[in-house]
Amino acid sequence: MPKQVDHDQRRRQIAEAVWRLAIRGGLEDVTLRQVAAEAKVSARLLQYYFGTRDQLLLGALEILNDDAERRARERLATLGEAPGMHALVRGVLLELLPLDEERRNRHLVYAAYFVPFLTDPALVKVARDTPHAMEELVAALITQGQELGQVSHDLDAAAEAAFLVAGADGLQTTVLLGKRTPEEAVALIDHQLVRIFALTTRD
Repeated sequence: MPKQVDHDQRRRQIAEAVWRLAIRGGLEDVTLRQVAAEAKVSARLLQYYFGTRDQLLLGALEILNDDAERRARERLATLGEAPGMHALVRGVLLELLPLDEERRNRHLVYAAYFVPFLTDPALVKVARDTPHAMEELVAALITQGQELGQVSHDLDAAAEAAFLVAGADGLQTTVLLGKRTPEEAVALIDHQLVRIFALTTRD
């Protein structure tokens, strides 16, 4: 009887090879042949699952993003049934920080995508056209906080969300570089959230 192939698992096997190469030396010069060797599959099989090099990089990134979203939902679920907007915004922002090995490795991979997204013509447009999903989520939570009386109506939810996400992104880099500890980064996030949620006590 022919051996059944788990195609999702095979795609993940190849994506994880991309991530390992990204962490070890970046992605600017990574080739399909290198990824195939790292994943222990043939170049033909790699192309069957992902196609071109650019499609491979984007496909591996999509799998990484799906993993990040799943783990974020799991962590947010631990906040309880009714955690409040303060706790939810905080939980979302902490996903942007390398607070454990899983998130640190993920953010190292994201960092490796930075140069290709700036310089590769096929990837520049993809990066530019990506929606501001994280900002929109945080803005929606802050707006809900305003509706619940937990945030002042004088605050601009979209502007605050953009500032918080940009700040968390910047903190992420300083933690990866060892310029700040994870605890210091979390304290700075908390400092900003106290300002925004000043109408209520911390959840």
